[in-house]
Amino acid sequence: MATNVILARMGEVTLKGLNRGKFEIQLKSNLKYRLRDYGKLSIFQSQSRIWVEAKEEGNPYFENDESAKELLNAVTQVFGIVSASLARKFDGDMDSVLQNASEYVAGLLAEHPEYKTFKVESKRGDKKFPLRSPEICMEVGARILEDFPSLSVNVKQPDFILQIEIREHNYVYAGKVMGHRGLPVGTSGKGMLLLSGGIDSPVAGYMMASRGMNIDAVYFHSFPYTSEQAKEKVIELARIVSRFSGRMKLHIVNFTQIQLDLYKNSPQDMLTITMRRVMLQIAEQLALKNDCKCLITGESLGQVASQTLEAIGITNEVVDMPILRPLIGMDKESTCDLSRKIGAFETSILPYEDCCTVFVAKHPKTHPKHEDIEKAEANIDIEKMVADGVNNTEVIVI
Repeated sequence: MATNVILARMGEVTLKGLNRGKFEIQLKSNLKYRLRDYGKLSIFQSQSRIWVEAKEEGNPYFENDESAKELLNAVTQVFGIVSASLARKFDGDMDSVLQNASEYVAGLLAEHPEYKTFKVESKRGDKKFPLRSPEICMEVGARILEDFPSLSVNVKQPDFILQIEIREHNYVYAGKVMGHRGLPVGTSGKGMLLLSGGIDSPVAGYMMASRGMNIDAVYFHSFPYTSEQAKEKVIELARIVSRFSGRMKLHIVNFTQIQLDLYKNSPQDMLTITMRRVMLQIAEQLALKNDCKCLITGESLGQVASQTLEAIGITNEVVDMPILRPLIGMDKESTCDLSRKIGAFETSILPYEDCCTVFVAKHPKTHPKHEDIEKAEANIDIEKMVADGVNNTEVIVI
């Protein structure tokens, strides 16, 4: 009897050496967590494939391609998965392969009557199977042509590719949903993302999660200069990132008094730099409390005044842990494209100001020197500001 299953393909994980097993276990654990709302499922691995099956009959997500869209989308949002397909699983000899392939194509054409051309591809993982892959393709292709006279073979640009896999069980499917690749979250430590209401920082969080990193986040809120709508916007951006990174803690720092003090006591042309240095020190303290090994920002070299090489060097000095900047060499258009891809762009462009844009200097210093920052911070109690920021933090679990 044939049943429908989800076939998920691993990518970079398969290139790992002796520690590959650790990555595979984490990937299956992440899939189990991500699919917890889709009924009772069995998730197991065979070679470079992960299979997801319903433990009980009648699971609506396995009925057909249309009903499987939501489940396939959930599978492909898990980092480490290259692509996924809804496949028909069955046992038996070549006669069974031919019958199931024909039945599968009949169902496919019922959903897509516009299909006129096809191609057959085969993988024979079970070397005991008597026919080799080219022979399987020829046999199946001949059967499809016989059963469906409206179809013809086109090996270069077919309307659909019929895939046959011979393993412990046999599988037939067509089409795939592409995933986000990367490494399983939880295999590369944990980082603290400086999350604003803009376009860049959610993309930076997504990119580091794609390298297997668990993410927590910190947001600096300056009410009433920044509205509650701005805060809700950042919370929503954290939710969007968490679709890929999993559970995170969002630390919302009450930054109002700190920012007012900086505005009063720092030279205007150095305000952006001094504010950035305080933010990084608060973020580092929160990171240390939450077992994070690095900070993550959405900075891109030369994009704004605080992101010149000199400004980055001056801000780096105030923290000991590494600061990862995955967007450092990307232009704004590329970042926007990725923001759209992960579903964050429309939220990021909502017109609610964050604390960084409220107190912007008209003419910020773009190439600060050490003597500039020493002079700028001479009358500022940085240590107290950092302590106040850390102590006045709200934590939301996303």
